[in-house]
Amino acid sequence: MAVGLVWDERYLAHKSEGHPERPERLTAIRQGLEEAGLWKRLVRIQLYPATDEMLERVHSKEHIQLIKRDAGGKDLAHLDADTYAGPGSWDAALLAAGGVSAAADAVMKGQVRSAFCAVRPPGHHASRDRAMGFCLFSNVAVAARHVQAAHGIRRVLIVDWDVHHGNGTQDTFYRDGTVMYVSIHQSPLYPGTGAATETGEGPGAGRIRNFPLPPGAGDKEFLAALQEGLKAAEEFFRPQFVFISCGFDAHKDDPLGGLKRTDEGYAEGTRRVRAFADRFASGRLVSVLEGGYNLDALRRAASAHVAALLAP
Repeated sequence: MAVGLVWDERYLAHKSEGHPERPERLTAIRQGLEEAGLWKRLVRIQLYPATDEMLERVHSKEHIQLIKRDAGGKDLAHLDADTYAGPGSWDAALLAAGGVSAAADAVMKGQVRSAFCAVRPPGHHASRDRAMGFCLFSNVAVAARHVQAAHGIRRVLIVDWDVHHGNGTQDTFYRDGTVMYVSIHQSPLYPGTGAATETGEGPGAGRIRNFPLPPGAGDKEFLAALQEGLKAAEEFFRPQFVFISCGFDAHKDDPLGGLKRTDEGYAEGTRRVRAFADRFASGRLVSVLEGGYNLDALRRAASAHVAALLAP
């Protein structure tokens, strides 16, 4: 079966001069996919904006209204020291969360085997009441709740391999139990969360697995942590749907982190998560862009990742 792609020109309208989270990230990904002969092999998924109902499964009404206000004006708004919203940000943010959900729909309906969502703004730092770390809405969390509500999926696994810990995703599901979150990230690093001792509470106890890696860790350490996280998901959870919060800023050439993952490390990680999804989740897998700020590294690593999704 085919692999789907979420990519839309409207994501490029979210922009701030000189900011590392910039529209050129998506054009670099497209260039890489075209150069590798992968772009035309992907099935474009028709996306839709997330509704208030979808967003409110993860975010407060007050947060949604705040983003709408700050992203709906004519001027750029600074939500914190790192995070901005401008005239094109509201539509882009709705389409980012909705685009990931649309990809999940396509997988659930059997239209594609898996999907890669080149969306922005990213999402895994956004919490119930706060935009932070370049993120406005928690795209993967919204989509995880969507597959549960719209398709009856009971158990969802999120594998997050961004160089930064996804504090927003973790907070959303820390006491949940129906979503397991496995994060492999650099520590110490922003936002300062993601210790191995953070494992969930109540129904979510044991459903949070953090693997903080020291600066300089590379493919070997990443793959060992990934294997341990997937083993825990196999033994204690057995998900029916898998998401990847696919940050490419753990790449050795990325300026915002200090990990040393290579293009092949991303490809091998993809192969392992895909094999896991094939084994336990009927192949249901959606990968979602998070970080990645060196355009050349992003172009190469994203192509390696998508090629691994497309492999027979």
